[in-house]
Amino acid sequence: MNKVLIFLSLLFASPALNAQSVSVEGGRFLKGDNPAWSTFTYDDSAWQEVSFTQPWEKMGLNRVNGIGWYRIHVVIPSSMKKGIVEAIMLDIGAIDDSDQTWINGHWVGNTGTFPEDPGGYSSEWGKRRYYIIDPKWVRWDQENVIAVRVYNYGDPGGLYRGAFNIVKPSLKDFANLSLVAEPGGYKAVLTSSVKTGGSLHVTVTDVMTGTQETSKTQKVNLAAWKEKQVSFSLRPQKRLKVTYSDPRFEEVLKAEVCSPYILTPPAPATPRYNGPLVFGVRPGSPVIFRLAFSGEKPMRYSVEGLPKGVVLDPERGVLSGTCTEEGDYPLVFTATNDKGSAKADFTLKVGQQIGLTPPMGWNSWNCWGLSVSQEKVMSSAKALIDRGLADYGYSYMNIDDAWEAEERAPDGRIEANEKFPDMKALGDWLHANGLKFGIYSCPGEYTCGGYLGSLNHERQDAEVWNSWGVDYLKYDLCGYIKIIEASRDKSEAVHIRPYLKMQEFIREQPRDIFYSLCQYGWGKSWEWGAYIDANSWRTSDDINDTWESLYNNGFVRQAKLYPYAGPGHWNDPDMLIVGKVGWSSSLRDTRLTPDEQYTHISLWSLLAANMLIGCDVSQIDDFTFNLLCNNEVNAVNQDILGHQAHQDIVEDGMQMWSRDLYDGSHAVGIFNLNEASVPVQLDGALAKINMKAETVRDLWRQKDIATDAVYVIPPHGVLYVKVK
Repeated sequence: MNKVLIFLSLLFASPALNAQSVSVEGGRFLKGDNPAWSTFTYDDSAWQEVSFTQPWEKMGLNRVNGIGWYRIHVVIPSSMKKGIVEAIMLDIGAIDDSDQTWINGHWVGNTGTFPEDPGGYSSEWGKRRYYIIDPKWVRWDQENVIAVRVYNYGDPGGLYRGAFNIVKPSLKDFANLSLVAEPGGYKAVLTSSVKTGGSLHVTVTDVMTGTQETSKTQKVNLAAWKEKQVSFSLRPQKRLKVTYSDPRFEEVLKAEVCSPYILTPPAPATPRYNGPLVFGVRPGSPVIFRLAFSGEKPMRYSVEGLPKGVVLDPERGVLSGTCTEEGDYPLVFTATNDKGSAKADFTLKVGQQIGLTPPMGWNSWNCWGLSVSQEKVMSSAKALIDRGLADYGYSYMNIDDAWEAEERAPDGRIEANEKFPDMKALGDWLHANGLKFGIYSCPGEYTCGGYLGSLNHERQDAEVWNSWGVDYLKYDLCGYIKIIEASRDKSEAVHIRPYLKMQEFIREQPRDIFYSLCQYGWGKSWEWGAYIDANSWRTSDDINDTWESLYNNGFVRQAKLYPYAGPGHWNDPDMLIVGKVGWSSSLRDTRLTPDEQYTHISLWSLLAANMLIGCDVSQIDDFTFNLLCNNEVNAVNQDILGHQAHQDIVEDGMQMWSRDLYDGSHAVGIFNLNEASVPVQLDGALAKINMKAETVRDLWRQKDIATDAVYVIPPHGVLYVKVK
């Protein structure tokens, strides 16, 4: 993630306000802390006059960490009282990191928490602040004082999004409309903190044809702090849209959902191998590999051809140990349960290259953000095994930002904070179960979340990570950006140096550490990443769970990068955005439609992209599990040839991408980027990319299909096939 990049993009955002609003561009500021500064009568005339577009790091402060106060003097006109339902609203914008806010000495609210709060500090630096103000607290047509206490940890600090606004609230500020899944359909839930009366309108539309099948309107009268629930049955591939309107407000509340549908056939009860066909390890480095067999448990495992020093746990199916002699070691895996047995040919490559297939696993950021803890990591790790995702090759458990202690040890060593009481024990447990341990850091002084970075401690940090058993490093440019901006060197070398420096120290360690560069595609990292021995590199900004973000990171930014991907070195369009995400302690279902999720996984499979799950695995549902655990789709991602797909056709809102596979076949994705379904004649589409097919296999449905047939692709959906 990139706090500074997001900060720069938000700095110039202009909020759209209704006609009756008050906008303030600046106020008074003082670094320090005093409870009296929240009162109306305090004399702040000697404070510094500041603009709300200027963060603390630009204000000449010696140290941006700590507490500071803003006081804003503003006249609120009584004309705003006309039509007020219950209150007026304070729109402060975003604050780095946490705030507490008062008006005329009355507590208004807070976002994020301070170090002295129960549970300690938590950042909400990117969240816009909206606070409801009771009209009786307002001094109409007179001066009012709004006081904002801010705690910051790391750059940039303070108010930074521009104008500070006082507005008349809208319906969404009092009421909420949501759709909650229940057996056979969904439940619309309308809640309101004020009395409301209006209309609830419902439509059901067929996704494939666009035909509206249902249209109903229901009158609603709701008392304050009550809720209205209405249930609807919904068949697969139907779109449910619910709106609520109150005549006192111009805007309408909306909630929309497409019913999920599972295409992946159930896995057999007999053992089936679903993992990669090759694994690379350097001589003398620990082997950590879990045999990925699905099927009924318990299961027994055996391996033929193991080199000296490598052993198998036959109960867990975990390879461990070390091999000192370089070479390709052909192995045969066997798994047996009460229903039968299965074998799989496999190659253990002991040499100088690791990451021979894209990493599959989990990362904490898209679900937990800065609220990650050892307990949450363990919960997802256990679910990865118990739910069965480890049986499909998902093995990395990567902790993102917010594990670091506030200060280093006296000798300079990095330490974990109280949320991670025992990193080594965590690593040992993961390894014993055949999972790998990932960590996060930054080449700057501070990380994106304001935690300690590795600047001037690179060797020490690499040594500490080795002692914990770390197998994966995500190295985030974020805190190093200001060093780049201050440098007179404008060449690509300024981007390369911090990554080359850390590469030297992780290669000194007696274990393999997958090296993942996170620099958002700055400095054309795909052109030099492989030369500094990186195993993957980000090619775009952080992804979020919207179609626009998925489209940019996948379809736009990857179109010309296929020459740079291959075994040991992968383009990384960022983590997966399926399941329950939230980037905080509050999780929700992804906003992608089911069809967009099929497109997401299909495209990442074609791109030979890192497959890092971003949701809470302990809450994974059947749809998401089957989305992530289709062995034929994953086999394309893990294909040992390692070719990234080409973008072959861009035409009328349709795109075709294809990649060569090791067995001589081709994986082809036909993507519909339009807002309506599109029929596609399959053999005609394949002819456009000069491809003739003897057989075509639908990878999601895992069955052969006719080449001379017409297939309807839903909006933002995909037809994903393997062509021989």
